[in-house]
Amino acid sequence: MLRKLNILAVVMLFFITSLTAQQQYKMSIVGFYNLENLYDTINDPQKNDEEFLPQGKNAWNTEKYTTKLHNMAYAISTIGADKSDKFYSPDGVMVLGVSEIENRQVLEDLVAQPELADRNYQIIHYDSPDRRGVDVALLYNPKYFKATNHKSYRLDVPGQPNFISRDQLVVTGILDDEEMSFIVMHWPSRYGGEKRSLPGRMAAANLCRHIADSILADNPNAKIVMMGDYNDYPTNKSIIEGLRAKGRVEDMEEGDFFNPMWKMHKNGEGTNYYRDVKGVLDQCIITPALLKDENDPFATYQMFKPMVHSKEFLKQHDGRYNGYPWRSFAGGVWLAGYSDHFPVYLILLKKM
Repeated sequence: MLRKLNILAVVMLFFITSLTAQQQYKMSIVGFYNLENLYDTINDPQKNDEEFLPQGKNAWNTEKYTTKLHNMAYAISTIGADKSDKFYSPDGVMVLGVSEIENRQVLEDLVAQPELADRNYQIIHYDSPDRRGVDVALLYNPKYFKATNHKSYRLDVPGQPNFISRDQLVVTGILDDEEMSFIVMHWPSRYGGEKRSLPGRMAAANLCRHIADSILADNPNAKIVMMGDYNDYPTNKSIIEGLRAKGRVEDMEEGDFFNPMWKMHKNGEGTNYYRDVKGVLDQCIITPALLKDENDPFATYQMFKPMVHSKEFLKQHDGRYNGYPWRSFAGGVWLAGYSDHFPVYLILLKKM
């Protein structure tokens, strides 16, 4: 009988401790999503949008645009909001970087969708000179995040004066009483081959590093999340050497950043599938100030877990591409899916 009481006491203590631990933390969810060609149907002479017009290659019309908006809105509404997950928020993702959007109007149409309208997402966007006419942007829920400053940085590649790509966007603000900066990026693609296209991504890494270093110069303990479609994996040169982002804390040296997605990539997870090769192209990389400090139980933020939002409804479930992200188009054929990338996000826990 005494043994049973002791076991019961241990179980109750564990339950109370767990409950108390959960009550001690406040959670924030930040993430990134490549929306895969979110274009409107209107011709913009300043944009290379001919493929996404009613008379264009993809016969892009109002019906397809409306379907795309609904799909993207639903996908975003579920990020970090699944009650079956251990940690979730009814309001879902609070700060979300996005890429492959044509202009501000498509974002206004997106956040006005019924799936997202009650979150009152605000938009920060600048036009980029990208050849395909797509940009990056930041969406945020003003209930949790207050933007105080933002700026767009132009990407230049040494020795290639005619090279143009997406700008990099930096937004600084207050997230749950903590100052935090977000750098949103979509690095140059691997078009022409990984080796040939590498200088573009190395230049993007150097630009991101410059932006982050300028913030850190003012505040060495700055909390920065560098999010985007890097078009390189966590193990590639642009990430390891250019950005100096390591995947293991024990490998970090002074000045290094931490890449929570490294382990996911090494374990075979993927945010994008290309020619039967999957890997983590979409990443949220952080400065050391956002790392859990094992020696300081009262550290302001303690990163809990990086996530790939690869729910079943976002996947294709038949044919050769079974398990791949269910995209909008494939080979010029309208599939009425979501995106060729899965969203990624970080759960941040803060001491209350």
